[in-house]
Amino acid sequence: MKIIIVGGGNMGLTFAQAFINSRVVTANQLIILEKNQGERVEHLKSLQLGKIVTEPDSLKNAELIVLAVKPQDVPALFEVIKEYIDPSQVILSIMAGISINQIKEGLGASKIIRAMPNLPSQIGQGMTAFTCTEEVTRFEQGAVQNLLATTGKTLNVGEESKIDVATAISGSGPAYIFYFMEAMIKAAKASGLENHFAETLVVQTFLGSLGLYKSSSKNCNEWIDRVASRGGTTEAAMQYFNTVNLDENIIQGIQKAYERAVELGGNA
Repeated sequence: MKIIIVGGGNMGLTFAQAFINSRVVTANQLIILEKNQGERVEHLKSLQLGKIVTEPDSLKNAELIVLAVKPQDVPALFEVIKEYIDPSQVILSIMAGISINQIKEGLGASKIIRAMPNLPSQIGQGMTAFTCTEEVTRFEQGAVQNLLATTGKTLNVGEESKIDVATAISGSGPAYIFYFMEAMIKAAKASGLENHFAETLVVQTFLGSLGLYKSSSKNCNEWIDRVASRGGTTEAAMQYFNTVNLDENIIQGIQKAYERAVELGGNA
């Protein structure tokens, strides 16, 4: 499969590296289209991830076009590349907040896969939700899903509206985790621990807790009960969290992320 990745930024390079490392494609099958000239292009060439080009006419030869640019750059990009897009080509968009209809209207394409990866994709531990238009064949969907799986887990959510949910949960989710981790680190430091001790305690606690969760069929509440003994330290914290409705505040915050995702994608 001849693949062109449009955009040599962080996410574009993440996918290029994953494709090559997994040997799903070879460097000869991969092209990165980059608008910036000079040092940026030379840097991309030094990575040896495929051929680096700056002219959009290369798009004519691609079977799969991966759109990996910032949402604010989309209108200008579509104006430049739309004349080189053929209806037989599959378009894989990993752009946040850009709907399938926007891609259809902007490029005249019909075979579109919209995917929402997250930051851990950079280390092969990502979560990518995706959906396809009806024009994408089962074979094409399978081929693209195999490519997406090189960065972690994949999930076909079916309806495009559910991509907005995935954006609020898994797309934005790492920031929520880091936010809670930072709060725990601050609490540890406020109680007298040096920063490196605080970070070690918090990081390993998260890693160990996730390991426990994945090792059995227990749900979160069951694990909480295992940790929180009656009258103990954990129960004191949990009672306070419940008093200030911490869980409800988190739910409302994620709802705000979802509403913003809907707004950006024009799916309201």
